[in-house]
Amino acid sequence: MQIINRSKEKVIANTVMMADTFWLRLKGLLGRKGLPAGEALVLYPCSSVHTCFMRFAIDVVFLNRQGKVVYQQENLVPWRFSPMVRDAVAVVELPLGSIKASGIEPGDTLAFVGGVSNV
Repeated sequence: MQIINRSKEKVIANTVMMADTFWLRLKGLLGRKGLPAGEALVLYPCSSVHTCFMRFAIDVVFLNRQGKVVYQQENLVPWRFSPMVRDAVAVVELPLGSIKASGIEPGDTLAFVGGVSNV
């Protein structure tokens, strides 16, 4: 599966893992040493995240039901919490620097293309 920024027609991630059960969301990126460029983890349903017990910082993008970016946070370092984003139903966790590199902005629409792979 890929994530594409439809507003800018730009690929955000080529390898996307879906965490759409309680246990997959609970595990998230825990135990990993990093998130390689071009990869993403989508947590659904989700409106806030934390980086407790993680070893690396990430960028996070919050999406509403239409896939519109309603909030984003760059450089969420270990042992931090994002705010609870009221309109968010999904969170995309990306490698550090991905928001800036891909030009994601609030209001952009992200789309998921292709098959789904679970964590």
